Amino acid sequence: MTLAEKILAAHCGLDRVSPGEFVNVRVDLVLSNDITAPLAIKEFQRLGVKKVFDPNKVIMIPDHFCPNKDILSAEQAKGMREFAKRYGILYYEVGRMGIEHVLLPEQGLVLPGEVIVGADSHTCTYGAVGAFATGMGSTDIAVAMATGEIWMKVPPTIKFVYSGKLGEWVGGKDLILYTIGNIGVDGALYSAMEFTGEAIDALPMDGRFTMSNMAIEAGGKAGIFKVDAKTQHYVKSRAKRPYNVYEPDKDASYERVIEYDVSKLEPQVALPHLPSNVKPVSKVVDIKIDQAVIGSCTNGRLDDLRLAAKVLKGKQVNPEVRCIVIPGSQQVYLDAMHEGLIEIFIKAGAVVSTPTCGPCLGGYMGILAAGERAVSTTNRNFVGRMGSPQSEVYLANPAVAAASAVAGKIIGPAKITG
Repeated sequence: MTLAEKILAAHCGLDRVSPGEFVNVRVDLVLSNDITAPLAIKEFQRLGVKKVFDPNKVIMIPDHFCPNKDILSAEQAKGMREFAKRYGILYYEVGRMGIEHVLLPEQGLVLPGEVIVGADSHTCTYGAVGAFATGMGSTDIAVAMATGEIWMKVPPTIKFVYSGKLGEWVGGKDLILYTIGNIGVDGALYSAMEFTGEAIDALPMDGRFTMSNMAIEAGGKAGIFKVDAKTQHYVKSRAKRPYNVYEPDKDASYERVIEYDVSKLEPQVALPHLPSNVKPVSKVVDIKIDQAVIGSCTNGRLDDLRLAAKVLKGKQVNPEVRCIVIPGSQQVYLDAMHEGLIEIFIKAGAVVSTPTCGPCLGGYMGILAAGERAVSTTNRNFVGRMGSPQSEVYLANPAVAAASAVAGKIIGPAKITG
């Protein structure tokens, strides 16, 4: 069996599972946020049950419109807060919270070998620690909160092998953008994407989270990494409960195996209006920008902020550009402050926000007007994603976003740093 199949079989009480098979799967964690939780709560109450399956395994995090931006978002957060108190579930209030997909790994709440479901498409982020993690609709999440189980079809697995050593300024965001550009936004439709190879072995955890996070942008059901020494080092000091590590069998059957030599890969940019519309940054010429966003569940971790600060140190954001930096959690914010990164951003003329998904989904903290362009470290660039349907979003890594903020146009970091 593949890694995904091993984990699912263990959570079904079966010796083995096969792609296409329908199974009931026991879950280890169920999460929702301030956009998706209200509907899940409504459906949960319709079930008529008196309690959640395990209060320690249900989490709600207000991260999209919090601190509340208007009356509606305040009401949504209030409903979550009251539900959490009533059923004794985990709730991360403003001041303790962060972007859910940054916060949960950081807090040791998602672990290797687990099955994690969330009412958010980027729940697949947790595959970076060797978990089977996937997004589901709010009604499915309501049932999972009540029963601790989900019903699903076992996905086939596509194995991606990345050989070669990555060059400077190239990381997980570039690998996954390049992959999506190659296979398309439906290239891994309802498949588990298993990431392997020497370039993956060398990739730090923050880069792995970025890759798993964007598996959904290729249509993937999950994006998963084997557990290695880096994973164990990251997880062991954080884990709140015991966990199991699974390995894919050497004779596992994959739907496809796709190999890439990434030794000459340069930073990638996804042009409007699809994450698959990808070009090397050197081929993106004279695209003037109005805004640069550095953050999100994709690239709001400490390594991402370090990369952006490395470019921005001693430089100034172009006077015609708004540069918005959003740490992914309070801990990331604190660590960045201790390292002097926040000072670098502010001296460069950037603004630093409290943790929020904010601009990624056109929520707040950076809405685009008609005719405006943004380069962003977020995960989607669909029409109207960050504001006006007449605006444009270009996806890139934090170094490209920072360099572009300085230049006033999309540009590679090597052009700025020398």
